[in-house]
Amino acid sequence: MDSQDEVIAFLSRPDSYGDPAGTVERIEPHGSVVFLHGRYAYKLKRAVAYAALDFLTRESRERACRAELVLNRRTAPDLYLAVRSIDRTADGSLIFDGGGSAALDWVVVMRRFPQGALFERMASDGRLTVDLMDKLGEEIARFHALAEITPGFGGADGIRQVIEDNHRELCRYPAVLDVRALYRLHDASLGRLDELASLLDRRRLEGRVRRCHGDMRLANICLLDGRPTLFDGIEFSDPLSCIDVLFDLAFVLMDLDHHGLAPLEDRLLRSYLCHSDALEDCRPLPLFLSLRAATRSFTLACSAGRQEKPTAAHDKARRARALLRLAELFLKETTAQGRRPCVAPPAARSGP
Repeated sequence: MDSQDEVIAFLSRPDSYGDPAGTVERIEPHGSVVFLHGRYAYKLKRAVAYAALDFLTRESRERACRAELVLNRRTAPDLYLAVRSIDRTADGSLIFDGGGSAALDWVVVMRRFPQGALFERMASDGRLTVDLMDKLGEEIARFHALAEITPGFGGADGIRQVIEDNHRELCRYPAVLDVRALYRLHDASLGRLDELASLLDRRRLEGRVRRCHGDMRLANICLLDGRPTLFDGIEFSDPLSCIDVLFDLAFVLMDLDHHGLAPLEDRLLRSYLCHSDALEDCRPLPLFLSLRAATRSFTLACSAGRQEKPTAAHDKARRARALLRLAELFLKETTAQGRRPCVAPPAARSGP
C-alpha cells in the first residue's frame, strides 16, 4: 500500500496553497480525505480497498480522480473544476502540478460551498421545503433522461446481487444488529424479488438501467447558486452506478423517510414522475427503498465500531438498528396501498 503521510501533511499546510497565513480544514468521508482552503476543496483518494473499491495504487487513484471529474460534471459542472497532481521537486519538496514523470498522488479540485448548504444539514435543521423537492425532482429526472443507457447491468440479477451483498455485510455486525431480523429481511427481499423479476428485466431491456449517480443521499446533494445539485456520484464501480433509475432515486427517498420527512419524500417522487422521460411503473420502489435502508444500516454499523467516543458509537448503532427496522417496513408496503403511485399521471406530466 502506498504511504500517503507525506502527501497528507503537504495538503494540510496552508503554505502549500501559497497562503502561509491561511487555514486548512480537513474532512474525512468514506474512502477519501477532503482539504478545505479558501474558495476550494481538494479531495484525495485514500490508499484503501473495500469490497467494491480499490485505491491501493497511485494509478488506480489517478483513474478514479479523472473518472470522478467527468462523471460528476454531468450534474455539477460548476462544482468540479480540475484534477491536479502532487509532485516532488529536485530539492525534495512537494508542489502541485510539477510535471514530473511520476506524480506522488492526485486530487480532485472542487469549488467550496458552506456545509449548511448540504441537504442532509438542511433536513436536520428543518430547512428543506416543498419548492426544493419540486426542483430536485426535476433535476434528477433531467439527469436520468440524459444518462447513458447500460443494458449490460441491472435487471433481476443485479438486484439479487445487491440483496446478497447487503446480507453478507449486515451479518458482519451481530453485536449491533438483530441476527434474526437480518434473516427475515433476506428472505422477504428474495420473495419480493421473485415477484418483480420479470418487471425488472423488462425495465432493463426498455432502457431504464443507466449510468446513474449511485449514491444519491441527502449528504451528496447541495444547494448551489439556488439550485439543487447532485455531487459525489460513484466513479469506482460500474455495478453500483449502472442501475435502474428508480433504484438511484430510492436512496434520497429513503433518506427523507429516515429523517421523518415523508411528506417531502412523496412530493419529490411526484415531481420526479411528472418530469420523467417515461411513464414509470413504481412497483419495484418498496424493494428498492428497503435495499437502500439496508445498505445504510451496515455502513452505520461499521462506523459505530470505529468511533472513539462511546456516545458517538451508541448513536451510530442506534441509527443502524432503526434503518434495519425501516428496511423491513418498506417490504410490507405495496403500491396497492395507495402511498406510491404506479405511474406518473399523464395530466401531471404535461402540466407546469
